[in-house]
Amino acid sequence: MPIHVAITRKVLPGKEQEFKDALRRFLGDSFLHGGVHGASMMTALPGSESREVGILRTFADEAERDAFYNSQLFRDWEAYASTLTEEPVYRELTGLEAWFRSPVPPPRWKMAVATLCGVFPTSLLLFYTIGQYIQGLHPVLRTLIIAACMVGLLTWVVMPQVTKLLKPWLSGSSQKK
Repeated sequence: MPIHVAITRKVLPGKEQEFKDALRRFLGDSFLHGGVHGASMMTALPGSESREVGILRTFADEAERDAFYNSQLFRDWEAYASTLTEEPVYRELTGLEAWFRSPVPPPRWKMAVATLCGVFPTSLLLFYTIGQYIQGLHPVLRTLIIAACMVGLLTWVVMPQVTKLLKPWLSGSSQKK
């Protein structure tokens, strides 16, 4: 399973351009590490006062993520970047946020359609497989069981496959968001 990591760094005043230039070089260099499958930078719109820079990274798996973050390349980058930014915040993306991970997310209507493509067959599967076994339970407990199964299946099985299958359509342009 690919691993997605979001990093947020707040750049020190007056160091914004130096950091962005250095980050562009580092993002390119990071692909020398074979397990890096994606890297992108997100900045505030021109004219914004925000000094936060977002970085999205995708790794082949946990082992490749760990190898990258333990590499000399990363340690050197971290030492330099820490002179230009405040302490970074790292978050591993899971669930819904990882399904649509992209520097430019798809329009909401496309995310809704893709989610429906995962939810509808999953709800049918759960209805026909466990529905008969839990029908005698209290409605609140029955709903909790279905919801827990739905979330688990969508997060780790269904949505990664749906987004992979629909990736060309999701990343294509649209007229309305």
